[in-house]
Amino acid sequence: MKIGITCYPTYGGSGALATELGIALARRGHEIHFITYQQPFRLPAFLPHVYFHEVDVGQYPLFEYPPYDLALAVRMHEVVLAHGLDLLHCHYAIPHATSAWIAKEMLRTVRPDIRIVTTLHGTDITIVGQDPSFRQITKFSIEKSDGLTAVSRYLQTETLTTFGCTACRIEVIPNFIDPAVFDRSRYSSILTEQIDSSKRVLLHISNFRPVKRVRDVVKIFARVAAEVPSVLVMVGDGPDRVHAEAEARDLGVHDSVFFLGKIEAVAPLLAGADLFLLPSGSESFGLSALEALASGVPVIGTAAGGLPEVVRDGETGALCAVGDVDGMSRAALDILRNRDRWHAMSARAAADARARFSLDAIVADYEAFYEYTLTRPSTTERRSPAELRPAAP
Repeated sequence: MKIGITCYPTYGGSGALATELGIALARRGHEIHFITYQQPFRLPAFLPHVYFHEVDVGQYPLFEYPPYDLALAVRMHEVVLAHGLDLLHCHYAIPHATSAWIAKEMLRTVRPDIRIVTTLHGTDITIVGQDPSFRQITKFSIEKSDGLTAVSRYLQTETLTTFGCTACRIEVIPNFIDPAVFDRSRYSSILTEQIDSSKRVLLHISNFRPVKRVRDVVKIFARVAAEVPSVLVMVGDGPDRVHAEAEARDLGVHDSVFFLGKIEAVAPLLAGADLFLLPSGSESFGLSALEALASGVPVIGTAAGGLPEVVRDGETGALCAVGDVDGMSRAALDILRNRDRWHAMSARAAADARARFSLDAIVADYEAFYEYTLTRPSTTERRSPAELRPAAP
């Protein structure tokens, strides 16, 4: 197949998943075309069967805010015609699925067979899509997609409940990991070159948005460090980084907290970690948590959103209520103080991640879903009553 993939190319779980999916599909013989405003951060300079098409948003005095969604639609239209794409796979409903629908309408007379697959990742549904300014266009874009997937059962249910999409059938295809990459035994810990090897390493990776509750990360660490010699490694960047840094200073632990910024290759860092902290207000899935588990790092997180579908509470980590800093701190200490328990939990985490979220099986699920979507009537064609029935959550 020839597949166009559009995602946010910057730091974040959806962009990472979309890029890794494209790379894996290319290895399986498909032709992959990334269509976005800059090269995805996890995409190397060159890979066989992988192409990048930059969306150029022109600057005109008339436009205070240049219309990226329209420029993207035009670029999609161009790439479909020039390379004979079979489908456009959009990660995030808006603006990507919206732009794909515009491109499809432009192609109606010359390529009526082009299909749109939209993968819902989270904030496009739980935050952006519920804003009154975007709600109707989000619902429209979802319903005009020929195939819909969600990364968790939680997000599937949330979408059907929130938007009441009576014509939607949403397939749950979770995020995945490459077991060969997230293999703790492959790496010697590069953190020991900077951090005292006698101390426990707590790790957090995110885009530092408010939903990640990075202040809670620092608070949990401060309570743990008071009992067990530890350091905290913070990977990523975003609007709340300054607040996390301030929290570390206020709690007197700033000398033991290392802010590393955005790092593409996180597997070597995870290989040196003892615990992963993810006290988010909500996670539609939690890709960073999955990568930690695959690396044998137990996860301390919240029983919110899709995270309970990834972390098995009491087996591969511990889940508490959102904002329960004391509970998460106690859970972290219980694991760190008992090395036999840590080793058992680490082994279970790696095995469970490989059993349920391995790359090969889930990429095959996407291939099967593409084939299914290509054989169905397009959303521009009349649907039967059976097709209009929603899937059960």
